[in-house]
Amino acid sequence: MPPVKRKIPPQTTLSSPQASPESQSTATATEVADQLHSAAIHLLRRLRVRDRETNVGPAQLSALSVLVFGGPKSLGELADAEQVRPPTMSRIVAGLQRSALVRRHATDDGRRIRLEATPKGVSLMWEARKRRVETLANAVAGLHENQRQQLRDSLTLLQQVMRNL
Repeated sequence: MPPVKRKIPPQTTLSSPQASPESQSTATATEVADQLHSAAIHLLRRLRVRDRETNVGPAQLSALSVLVFGGPKSLGELADAEQVRPPTMSRIVAGLQRSALVRRHATDDGRRIRLEATPKGVSLMWEARKRRVETLANAVAGLHENQRQQLRDSLTLLQQVMRNL
């Protein structure tokens, strides 16, 4: 099923023409942050459409992604990573276990339980990532070479912004 194309509404301007240069600088940073926030959300929504092909819900895919790309975790660590409470994560993990995407195993000392993705879970996650990247690559391929270079240069800045969070 092809992704539904939606028009992204134009961004509103947050600064006024009478603002001081200092407040305009702050407003400009706020405007960029607002547009970046909106673009990130819209981009993820459009790419997430491809995740429907996995027949795994978004919360389960997100938790599985943490385990596949971040390695084994305790239930509490996984709940923290996903910003949910442990009882909620228990339900998510139970569904992943029923689908044979995650398994529990005791630590060497037997005092804690670790969660890890099964080979089936790893394969599913890499296939889902491949579909999203292919979709994004097709969109990027529609840009002119100089636009792709601008986008590539912007990624460096975006990574710097992420490190500053």
